[in-house]
Amino acid sequence: MKLPKNIENTSVKIDKLVPGGQGIATLEDGIKGFFWNVLPGETVKKYEITKKKSHYFEAIALEIENLSSHRIEPKDSCYLSTSPWQIMDYTYELEQKSELLAEIFRQHEIDYLRSLNHISTDSKDFFYRNKMEYSLYYDFEDEKLHLAFRKRGTHRKIKVETSSIERPEIFKKASEIVDKLNAEHADGRKYQSLLLRCNQNGKVKGGLFENHKPHPVFKNLKDQILGEEYSYSPNGFFQINLPVYELALSEIKKYIKTEKVLDLYAGVGTIGLSVARDKDLTLVEVDKSAYQELKNNAKNHKTVLAKSEDVTDFIKPDQTVIVDPPRAGLDIKLIEKLNEITPKTIIYISCNPATQARDIKLLLEKYQIETVQPFNFFPRTPHLENLVILTKK
Repeated sequence: MKLPKNIENTSVKIDKLVPGGQGIATLEDGIKGFFWNVLPGETVKKYEITKKKSHYFEAIALEIENLSSHRIEPKDSCYLSTSPWQIMDYTYELEQKSELLAEIFRQHEIDYLRSLNHISTDSKDFFYRNKMEYSLYYDFEDEKLHLAFRKRGTHRKIKVETSSIERPEIFKKASEIVDKLNAEHADGRKYQSLLLRCNQNGKVKGGLFENHKPHPVFKNLKDQILGEEYSYSPNGFFQINLPVYELALSEIKKYIKTEKVLDLYAGVGTIGLSVARDKDLTLVEVDKSAYQELKNNAKNHKTVLAKSEDVTDFIKPDQTVIVDPPRAGLDIKLIEKLNEITPKTIIYISCNPATQARDIKLLLEKYQIETVQPFNFFPRTPHLENLVILTKK
């Protein structure tokens, strides 16, 4: 049988993992290949190309030789869609994340190794996510709807039989909703997706998103974080892995040594309120929906609806400033203002160490790194949350 054009048979050896989570290999003609489903040292015999450019391509390994001693059997058939690092043992995952973090900081010529701590984890590597969004897939063979995810690197859907990274209560509820749709002979094409969220007590909220209609307003969930209760929307922003988030907050709290604290990119307020509730605290958030939750959670503190880079007048020298920006990192206006005013301490937590390192390189004009503490918020994925404490020189 002739292979499809996007299936290749050229043998390639994987050199290492890169920050995006793929393994990188260099072909004889110098073209770089970025592979999913591989570990360093393995040889890929057959692979499916999902993206092709003039100087590189992305692919999924289909046949592998010289298997790594760190390779394990993934729990789920859909692992490449949800958690592509299910293929390695957990200790090796932590080692690889430490190496990738070091590489990112080296690329920005930041010397931080004396300040680096081991990755913090609660050692729970499955069934940790408190939020999941599924697609729906209609199988013409059994004439039923099924939960689905997108096949990595494509727009195609794959049917999901098991999924082991979300809390079991979520998958159970999602399966019940699909069973109900099938009992009612519902048309799956009507729905965009199914979103569910679960609090620490196992209560699940959320539901179906219909195509071409506004997202419904779901009833709020409540959770306690470091002993304080927070209310939040199932389809709003809230941390995915609360037990590890509490580890991060406990670490942050050690560095709150000023009476004044400014929490930028505050979301619903869980960082600032958890670590500085007893301080002169100001919280800034731009998203209107999150801001309403923030106001409810922070009734005794000053809240501001604005972009963080547009309220730099709130930055003071005798402050601790907390920043938890989106993946794009800090706005240059904010970085310049921090270097100008030089608050006593900057607490920078990020879900994207690449943009974090870029920003910190600029902040080192006036600051020094006191500590670097990574957290494994997202086990079995390449993602890493990283905390950096900066103190004024």
